Amino acid sequence: MNENTLCHFQSPACVLCQRTDDCPEKYGEKRTYKEYNLTVHYYCLLMSSGIWQRGEEDEGVYGFLIKDIRKEVNRAAKLKCNICKKKGASIGCVAPKCKRSYHFPCGVQRECIFQFMEQFGSYCWEHRPVQNLPSDESRGSSQCTICLEFVEHFPVYNILKSPCCKNAWFHRDCLQYQALSAGVFFFRCTVCNNKDKFQNEMLRMGIHIPEKDASWELEENAYQDLLQRYQHCDARRCLCRNGRDYNKPDSKWEIKCCQCCGSRGTHLACSPVESWKENWECIECRSIFAKSGNYQNQKKRSMATSEKIDITGRLLEEPSPKCPRQSPGSQHSLLLRSPKMLYKESSCSGTLLDLPASNKMVMSISPLINSSSRNLSVRRMQLRIQKREASNLLRELKLQVNNTKTTRLNINRDNIWSSALKGFRGRNFNPANTMEVKFTNCKGRVETDAFHGSKHEFFRLLMLHLQKSSLFEGSSSKNLSLDSQAIKENLYYEAGKMIAVSLVHGGVPPSFFSKTLFNCLVYGPENVKPTVEDVADFDVAQTIKMIKSSRTLANLKSTISDCSEYLTIAGCLRPMTTLCDKDMLVNDLLIYHVIKRVHSSFESFRQGLKTLGVLEKIQLHPDAFSSILCHKPERLSARILGDLFTIHCLSGVNKVQGVDFWMGYLQDVEGGESAATLEDILVFATGSSSIPPIGFEPDPSVKFLRIKYPVGNRQLNSLELPITKTYEQFKNKMDFAISSALRLEVE
Repeated sequence: MNENTLCHFQSPACVLCQRTDDCPEKYGEKRTYKEYNLTVHYYCLLMSSGIWQRGEEDEGVYGFLIKDIRKEVNRAAKLKCNICKKKGASIGCVAPKCKRSYHFPCGVQRECIFQFMEQFGSYCWEHRPVQNLPSDESRGSSQCTICLEFVEHFPVYNILKSPCCKNAWFHRDCLQYQALSAGVFFFRCTVCNNKDKFQNEMLRMGIHIPEKDASWELEENAYQDLLQRYQHCDARRCLCRNGRDYNKPDSKWEIKCCQCCGSRGTHLACSPVESWKENWECIECRSIFAKSGNYQNQKKRSMATSEKIDITGRLLEEPSPKCPRQSPGSQHSLLLRSPKMLYKESSCSGTLLDLPASNKMVMSISPLINSSSRNLSVRRMQLRIQKREASNLLRELKLQVNNTKTTRLNINRDNIWSSALKGFRGRNFNPANTMEVKFTNCKGRVETDAFHGSKHEFFRLLMLHLQKSSLFEGSSSKNLSLDSQAIKENLYYEAGKMIAVSLVHGGVPPSFFSKTLFNCLVYGPENVKPTVEDVADFDVAQTIKMIKSSRTLANLKSTISDCSEYLTIAGCLRPMTTLCDKDMLVNDLLIYHVIKRVHSSFESFRQGLKTLGVLEKIQLHPDAFSSILCHKPERLSARILGDLFTIHCLSGVNKVQGVDFWMGYLQDVEGGESAATLEDILVFATGSSSIPPIGFEPDPSVKFLRIKYPVGNRQLNSLELPITKTYEQFKNKMDFAISSALRLEVE
């Protein structure tokens, strides 16, 4: 049964890289052709060294002939990957005399460069192109202008510098997601808006810029909301019998909008305005004017019909910056064409990249979207995609859990760590068994309000304890600490084991790993370069900063003399002959303090994370697991909870009214108009205050029944809600039931 279930979850493997991953952002679109018995990643096919697109667009796979693909698979079967040591390495380094071959995913993991242009060359980790930092440029840090997180000014694989702006630095992943979203027509430097120079450098450094229109241009009616005029009567007492949304132009029932904000409206008959020649301000705008003392100075101005502005016409008056605009069909066709063919065609005819830029100032709809908001939205979308991938991977790991056997843990809420340690070290504990958790009080008796959400609560409290424990150090993003007593008691191993079990059994993730700790787990400590921000010890951090900021050789020697004792312990005490020697010294100090000093802790912790195969999955899918181990869970919102719960109704029940009441209540809670919080609602239904990465089992649901008060069924992750006549009754009952249930649990 387990084997059949596993096969159900796993999709066919790519014939070139032999991986089942379906991640278009990393490996390109994955397609299965049943008629050819063929599954392939687009990038694997595109970057393979021994194949070219010889067919038309609708032939074979993206224009690659099936017989050519078979030949390439046979050729690659004889080549061993220099990274994973398995056969099928279809991509070779194009550097002269370099004979390294590798799979595309292996190359991505090992930080190879793939150039999606011209001859589509690939460079191994030793021969890849690099960006040189001018000697006179400072090596500080600044914000990545896409995700707004800080980035070090140091040109490495994951950090890229803008070729057109001196202080513009980006994360590689941020640039790649931006390029996939913006396409070749809108992908530009986010600081100076340069296009040609910026794109050429990013292509050289391995950023794939698809030949397609921007995602916001392809979405149908994406800006329709911007073209709509507010039409709702907000008067305290609306006199219109047809309702507040009724609008009849050139009559007393025409809706007039506030002349200042445009987000409030009123019928002429419902307002003190005598004619439409007068302007009308809503009460909010009038109060602002009154507070500023300018209200009496506002003159009522008439607005002739000829002066009215047609918003729709104004926005659509000028064409899009990309000219000519393609039809949806042609855009889709262009997206699926292989760039290998585009490069071949460009030798005889100009591509879209060769079109001259217009000097005319053109207004388009897309600039109306704030750049920073769009960048933040892209970053959030990227994290959501990665979290969904992590959720699917954890579900695969959960197939190991034996549902016929149960491991029971009795946990003292006041002493989470000791009771958890006792349970995990118990003779009968098996991480592959189903887990059942019950809380006990200080006298060892099971709590009378023990519930099915105890497991979620246990893992939440356990991760919170680990975050605050002496096993980790740092503020929000944490690294492993050096605790000799914990090493003797093997507590680092137990901590890694607990995190692995929490992830697979539906608990919350730690979400406090630093990027340095995560990269050490994925790529090995020897391949990671820590930063000063990773140093939690204030004195050590200050010492390193002082060495780093030394301006003269004399100042450097003086600083080293003051901290010679620490440098001796770290094995970094050495004579300084030039000022440049400080860079190597700082690097060695960081490696010692963050990595070498905690080597024993790290190895023990890593062994614990291997439980249930979690560490192996993390190493195979670093981007997905980074989203749950290094980032806090997304804050709950009315939309998220609304999407999480499935609605069920009895026959004869007004489902529309029930859904309206439920969604209205979620929005009131989110807006602070209720004593409950969104976390309280989730705890009331499931016992968990956050959505675990693996999701809930069974899926949460809402049922509308003929009952008096709401009931939270944590065994089924469901809410049983009463059918009421008015929304106020529904809200009052929800507030009462949730507050009463949570108060009883606290007591």
